[in-house]
Amino acid sequence: MLGLVQTSLGVSAEWLRDNCRCAECRDAVSGQKLFDLADSPAIAEIAESAAEVTVVFADGHRSVFDRAWLAAPAPLGHRDESSKDLWTRTDVVSASWLAYLDDDAERLRCLDSVLRNGFVLLRGVPTRPGAVLEVAETFGFVRETNYGRLFDVHVVDSPNNLAFTSKPITPHTDNPYRDPVPTLQLLHCLENAAAGGETTLVDGFAVAARLRAEDPEAFAVLTQTPVTFSFADATTFLSAFRPIIDVDPAGRIREVRINNRSMQPGREHGPEFYRAYRAFRALLTESQAAFRLEPGDCLLFDNTRILHARTGFETSGSRHLQGCYADIDALASSAAVLRRTPVAELAAMFTGPGAAAYLGEPVTQAQHMLLAGAAALHAQAPDHLVAAALLHDIGHLVADEQHHDTAGARFLARWFPPAVTEPVRLHVAAKRYLCATEPGYFESLSQASVRTLGFQGGPMSEVEAAEFAAGPYAEDAVTVRRWDEAAKDPEATVPGFSLFAPLLERLVRP
Repeated sequence: MLGLVQTSLGVSAEWLRDNCRCAECRDAVSGQKLFDLADSPAIAEIAESAAEVTVVFADGHRSVFDRAWLAAPAPLGHRDESSKDLWTRTDVVSASWLAYLDDDAERLRCLDSVLRNGFVLLRGVPTRPGAVLEVAETFGFVRETNYGRLFDVHVVDSPNNLAFTSKPITPHTDNPYRDPVPTLQLLHCLENAAAGGETTLVDGFAVAARLRAEDPEAFAVLTQTPVTFSFADATTFLSAFRPIIDVDPAGRIREVRINNRSMQPGREHGPEFYRAYRAFRALLTESQAAFRLEPGDCLLFDNTRILHARTGFETSGSRHLQGCYADIDALASSAAVLRRTPVAELAAMFTGPGAAAYLGEPVTQAQHMLLAGAAALHAQAPDHLVAAALLHDIGHLVADEQHHDTAGARFLARWFPPAVTEPVRLHVAAKRYLCATEPGYFESLSQASVRTLGFQGGPMSEVEAAEFAAGPYAEDAVTVRRWDEAAKDPEATVPGFSLFAPLLERLVRP
């Protein structure tokens, strides 16, 4: 047994071993584990410093953990009530479609509204057929059902669903007869000249939480009693057997599934079930947000949480919506990518692909870059040069080895000014320059560095060297190059990435 590691952070040995991100334990490209925790030996030694926790296992394996990374809070899930802002009545969160497309911050605000509030209303979406699919594809993938990739919501002859009539529809979730249900629904208004037809939303999680507080017996019945939901037409038969309120193992509300049009209680559902159902339905009518969908409005909502309804409408005026389904895991993924700060993305690269071996050198890619950054700090270099030294080989993690200098500079240019990116772009050229102009420099190169010099172009000619030296960032590039060549000592103390995070945050362009 590995047992509990008595670090100041109180984490278990099992967890530490399972989260080692060195090159022996993780694939350099995918970041996936190359070992099974069940095969891990006991811990032999633990050492702590202000920046790191080092664990040595009985088989000699050494894992080094950044203390700031260990101390970071675990991310919340995006499905259960603990990560939601529950509401009874709320303003409609809306955004311009053009702003959503053009501004990552606005798009993140909208996606976060779906994750936290359950819905968002995009205004000004072009009123052309199929535009709702374009909305879904900005964050994920359309989920095709028996209704097709998209469906039209308007009055039709011989409808197979009350949604395709002008009748009022009570608060419900869509497709409860599927398992799993589509977790997101989109409704895009193409035309609305009808009197009536107002849309209503209800926060099913908030209502379920209120039922739990006010009538725990009814809540228990609705979480513990599965109900059959079914749908059938000439070409389809769908059925699911699930409770109206679903909770996770910790008792947190995770899903609401309710639709009176497709619910088929069995003979075993006695008075207790119907009393609980009526109690829940009564609370649904007290917690609503109502509005009218106008042409160009596209409503996006969590179909496992938000119940939607509409009032009846007159058929003398046309009302035409188009809808589609998607899944919330893709939306949560898109939000997480948008939420990444440049520094967080870089940190993940150091612990992920950065754990790979460094071109035959005795250190990993990440260790090499961290040692170069540490050398710049020790020299009391300005922030931009510390960042350039730290990130000079980031191109190895995003492109092929022969062009890592220019690839790295392009990658970093999204966030950092030329004072950082130009020394990165020029650090290979600086190596060629020094080999051509500084006696003894070539002899100081490591074997791996000599080998790469060949396909990097070899020492510069006199003309090339003169052109390089005349450039505005030549001196900085040469300085970074010297730290680069010295940062290959396997016995040197390697700092954690967190040491550099505040400095990088200061340099990121607004």
